[in-house]
Amino acid sequence: MIFPKEHTIPKMIKDSVSAYGNLPAQQVRIKDGVFRQISYREMFQNSLDFGAALIKHGVGRNQPVGLIADNCEEWLNASVGIMSIGAFDVPRGCNSTADDLMKILSITECKIVVTQNAAQINKLVEIKKDLPHLEKIISIQDNAKPELLDSLKALNLEYISFKDIVIEGKQWRVENPGVVEKEVDKGSGDELATIIFTSGTTGNPKGVMLTHSNFLLQLDECEYRMYLNPGENCLSVLPVWHVFEREMEYIILAQGAAICYSKTIASVMLSDMKTLNPVMLPTVPRVFEALKESIIKNLKKSNPLMKIYLDFFVKLAIVHKRMERKMFAQNPCFTSYKKPLWWTLFLIPWTLIWPFYELGNLLVYRNIKAAFGNKFVSGVTGGGAFPQQLDEFFWATGVRVIEAYGLTETSPMVAMRPFACPVFRTIGSAIRHVQVRVVDPADGHVLDRGQKGLLQVKGPTVMQGYYKRPDLTAKAINPEGWFDTGDLAIITIHDDIQIKGRIKDTIVLSNGENLEPVPIEAKLAESKLISRAVVVGQDQRYLGALILVDMDELNNFIEDNGIIYDSYEDLLESELIQSIYKTEIDKLINSKTGFKIYEQINKFCLLNKTFEVGVELSAKQEVMRFKVAELYKEQIENLFK
Repeated sequence: MIFPKEHTIPKMIKDSVSAYGNLPAQQVRIKDGVFRQISYREMFQNSLDFGAALIKHGVGRNQPVGLIADNCEEWLNASVGIMSIGAFDVPRGCNSTADDLMKILSITECKIVVTQNAAQINKLVEIKKDLPHLEKIISIQDNAKPELLDSLKALNLEYISFKDIVIEGKQWRVENPGVVEKEVDKGSGDELATIIFTSGTTGNPKGVMLTHSNFLLQLDECEYRMYLNPGENCLSVLPVWHVFEREMEYIILAQGAAICYSKTIASVMLSDMKTLNPVMLPTVPRVFEALKESIIKNLKKSNPLMKIYLDFFVKLAIVHKRMERKMFAQNPCFTSYKKPLWWTLFLIPWTLIWPFYELGNLLVYRNIKAAFGNKFVSGVTGGGAFPQQLDEFFWATGVRVIEAYGLTETSPMVAMRPFACPVFRTIGSAIRHVQVRVVDPADGHVLDRGQKGLLQVKGPTVMQGYYKRPDLTAKAINPEGWFDTGDLAIITIHDDIQIKGRIKDTIVLSNGENLEPVPIEAKLAESKLISRAVVVGQDQRYLGALILVDMDELNNFIEDNGIIYDSYEDLLESELIQSIYKTEIDKLINSKTGFKIYEQINKFCLLNKTFEVGVELSAKQEVMRFKVAELYKEQIENLFK
């Protein structure tokens, strides 16, 4: 699927309307087990009505419109409507703090903001003094109470419900026939589609500018690696302001499939999969982990022998598939593949285990697969590395889950395991139009295949830059156009990519949340008991921290309280000291001090040492995180057991 340069996302959807007009584009829950279908034609007309209303309210081309809402049918209508008239959205989710919204909306100077509900409107009321450009608020849920409406009126903010503005737009289109359609036709691929702010707003917000072409060029090959048939269902559970979910929805819509809105609650997803029989589920690793746990729990309840069956047959399947991957070259290869050797070693044991694997399929695996529905083709995981134990479990039990890789700055797709021929523990090769290379982090020298280094990306999917921050753009993209991902990687002899960790500061949790550790570390260092802190948690459920204790302060505390100990190691592990540091950390990092729940420290390890230049620190006295990850691997692993 190749689009001309002048194509835009609304034009792509218009093409889908022409091809699949009466097929469902969206399925929306009415009540448990019952979904309402919205056709491609109806969805697009609703979007054009919304765009028309924006024109009526003074929105023009290249103007920003805030979109503070979670994934729902109206989000898609609003976003497509905004882009249809040549404007661009500035999205964020309902879990954003008022401070988040203040930074994002003040930088972009949005005059109109679409919100999910009254809770989001309250946040805007709170920060209105910092948003002089804000004039109008559109609410998807019309649940603002009279006192809130009075507050809006006092602030000279116009309030309109989403339902009413769509009606306005429909009438405006009757009075001004063809105007919105002409705006769609005027669109060009190089126009901004969105500005997405990354790395949370725990540090300085960075607005990633993405054009229509940034998104559409990925569809050229994604449909071959992730093929769908018109009329098929795909479950949608992620926040759509995350660029991974957004691109996945474009992949779905370009192929005539339906977006089916569910929730990130395992029991709800499993129920919806039984009702909708989706072929695909794009989500983050944590959701697949929750699904695995819920499926296993349900199976154990169904049969008193199932616990024994699960323990035995899952282990057997893992061993069987490990041999199979070696025999059929499904593992990453960095030198040369010794297929004859693996066949010689494993043919007999693999063959002997095969009947037991089939028995396991009869007793266990088919029940696991059935939980995803009877049409399920594949899960797609992104937004964080897929843990090996999950990858191994789903591969062994016959549930295909492919890993995609990218960043907001690459809009997002860089690489993806194909549906047809996945290679275990890789993210596949780079998609068409995208170039990748691995360089030495120290000097930028390009490394050969099989050598670990910093992954860089180049191509038309790379962002236009950070909004109003040319300084940050210049740091991220070199003069030759190579974007620094901040990830360590190795490229195989077959051009598959394996991610080995991060060299940049940003941490991505397994639920897809992005956060900056530096503000958390700075806050922890305010304690007189802490000389330095390093926050860890890449691809984990929660954050942990390595805490370097301030020995002078700790010694003073010990002397003042007459504490007797055998060694510093025993002292640091003692219940008393652990409790003191736990209290100190919780006092510093909490919602009252401005940190979100997922930014709080769940576990920590106390270290009795100082970091040294050339070991843990660079010449600039900055923490080299990849070195810390290597040197303190055992301590970090213990934090997440």
